[in-house]
Order: sequence, then C-alpha cells, then structure tokens
Amino acid sequence: MASDARSRARRPAFVRLLPALLGAALLGPAHAQQPPPTSIFTCVTADGRRHTSDRPIAACRNVEQRELNSDGSLRRVIPPTLTAEERAAKEAEERRLAAVRQAQLDAVRRDRNLKSRYPDEAAHQRAREAALDSVRGALRSAEQRLEELRRERQPLQNETEFYVGRELPAKLRHQLEANAAASEAQRSAIAAHQAELDRITGLYDAELDRLRKLWAGAPPGSLGPMPSTAVPVSANGRGGSAPR
Repeated sequence: MASDARSRARRPAFVRLLPALLGAALLGPAHAQQPPPTSIFTCVTADGRRHTSDRPIAACRNVEQRELNSDGSLRRVIPPTLTAEERAAKEAEERRLAAVRQAQLDAVRRDRNLKSRYPDEAAHQRAREAALDSVRGALRSAEQRLEELRRERQPLQNETEFYVGRELPAKLRHQLEANAAASEAQRSAIAAHQAELDRITGLYDAELDRLRKLWAGAPPGSLGPMPSTAVPVSANGRGGSAPR
C-alpha cells in the first residue's frame, strides 16, 4: 500500500485532477440544460372553454389571460387585444378624461388667482370701476358727437325749406347725407358701448358671486366653469375694459 501511495504521488498534477475535471464537465451541461422557471397561461373563452398553455394562448386574444408562476401564484393579467375600433374608442376616452383633468386643474388655478387678485369686495369693486370707466368715457364722447351732429344738421334742414318742390343743390344734399351717415355711425357706437357696459357688468357680477363663495370657504375649482369671456386684467392686477 505504501508503494501505491508513492506511485500516485509521482503522477503529474493534471492526472491527479482529471477525475474532478471530468466530473465538473459532466455536471456542467446538466446544470446548463435546466429549464428556467416556467409560466402557465390560462383563460376562459367566450364559449366557456378553459385553455391552459406554457405560452400566450392565441385563442384567448379577445379575452383576459392570466399568467401564473410555476407554483400557481398570479404573475400578471394580460388584457384582451383590442380591435381597431375599440382601440380608437379607448384612445378617445383617454383624451376626454385628460381634457377633463386639465380643465379641473385650470379651474383650480383660476380660482386661486382670482382670490389672490381680489382679497376682498372693495378690491373687486375698484377693478369693476376701472373696467367700466374707459367704456363710459367712450360712450360720453359718442353721445356728445351725436349732439353736435344734431346741431349741425339743424341749419342744413332749415335751408332745405327754400327748395320746397325743387331739387336741392348738390352741396347741400351732400352735407345732409354726410351728416346722416355720421349720425348713424355714432348711434351704432353708442349701442356698442352700452352693450359693452352690460357685458362687463354681467361678468363682474358673475365673478363677484364666485368670489363670495370662495371667500366663504368653497374649494378652488369646485364651482363649475367661469363665464366664457373673461375680463382682461392689467399688469398691476386691476381689471381693464374689454377690447371693443
């Protein structure tokens, strides 16, 4: 036995390690060939049939599939594949919901800005007066100009009495026509200015009603949409007249 031990000791190192190397070589492929953890796909089609497979099930494209781990626990739920029409409808609904969310965010921001701009009713009243003043000035100017045109027309009208039954001179006729056109323009301007005053007043009334609710504690964005046409606000935070 001593000679056998001496003989093994005299063998080259690689010969002594050969059994271990062969064992590793044999075990390696066995380990490499072990399959990864498998999934189980299962579903129930519209006709009530249950399908199970180790890969996504083509027959279940239109229904929900459940992917299970090898131990039967749920890994994920695969929704049904949408048709082109269903996908378009889904995208349209997503856009609608996104628009609703954005509108709500905008309403919250507007209400917060409104409260910040008008901390009390006195501040809002000052803004209202500032918005109305310029329109009132334009209205007064138009009314004054219309009165001037009436006074200018009176002597022209008197002059026409000398031509009863006869054709008016061209100069007089043109003066009367110009006066009539200018008067009509001023009457239209007066109507427009009055409509603008009514519009601004209505907007500030609606705004004040909203502010009173916000001042009382209503959450920003909870009061519905603002009026469709907003009153412009100048850089210093005071309302200005709307463009005409």
